Amino acid sequence: MKRLALGILAASSLVCALAQANEALDGTLKKVDDRGAITLGYRDASVPFSYLGDNSGQPMGYSVDLAGKVVERIKQKLDKPDLKVKYNLVTSQTRIPLVQNGTVDLECGSTGVTAERQKQVAFSYGFIYVKGQLLIAKDSGIQGFDDLKGKNVVTTAGTTNERYLKAYNAEHKLGMNVVSAKDHGEAFLMLQSGRAVAFYMDDALLYGEKAKARDPHHWVVVGEPQSREIYACMVRRDDPQFLALVNQTLADLYASGEIKGIYQRWFEQPIPPKNLNLEFPMTAELQAIIAKPTSEPVQ
Repeated sequence: MKRLALGILAASSLVCALAQANEALDGTLKKVDDRGAITLGYRDASVPFSYLGDNSGQPMGYSVDLAGKVVERIKQKLDKPDLKVKYNLVTSQTRIPLVQNGTVDLECGSTGVTAERQKQVAFSYGFIYVKGQLLIAKDSGIQGFDDLKGKNVVTTAGTTNERYLKAYNAEHKLGMNVVSAKDHGEAFLMLQSGRAVAFYMDDALLYGEKAKARDPHHWVVVGEPQSREIYACMVRRDDPQFLALVNQTLADLYASGEIKGIYQRWFEQPIPPKNLNLEFPMTAELQAIIAKPTSEPVQ
């Protein structure tokens, strides 16, 4: 009996070893293994998701932390504890092309999942649920889109919010002058300087800009939520091995509850560089994603 048990154990070990050996690396994981490095795309002004917050020149944020967890998993899988991590700046306009052409291996920033984008790249499980709203001065008298007729409204170029705002403006004949800023920081500066009366963007990003103001409570997020999206990490299409690794990393963070601590760190506590506090508790929609991960666009 003892010999039989030992035989079964040896056979099981052999099967496991053969299974691991037969799982040949391909796609991004093979590229990373061959080069001994992975390139992460980052945004420099998407507080609190991905941004440059101090003099180190290194990106930080909620999405950056999640990308870091993926890197930890890759190091384990490839048995490369010294795997080099390189960062490549992306913008709203360049993020998808840089993933497609292989310049960036993984982009975890503030990119919403849409059916159109799914034709170009693959998305991981979502890690936040956002709603399009307006950031305005508390004393502006603006409560929603009906108050924006004929006024300057700023948004960020290359985003789904920009397309939505322009379509809404045309459909409802509001006569708004839609101003497209290069990034979220520039958009908020336009609002603060009076060049626009409202900034339309995803609510989480608006709370990030609001927190950066000298007097955060002078600014408020208002309006009936319009566009709705989930943000997710981007990888190249037709790379199921790498996508599965990214998804499993996120699923494990969700199942263990570790995601809640990461979220609280960036959305409910003071963050660098100036102890900004977004005061943005986890929504019921995000809790639902954590309970049942998805990479599908919001319908």
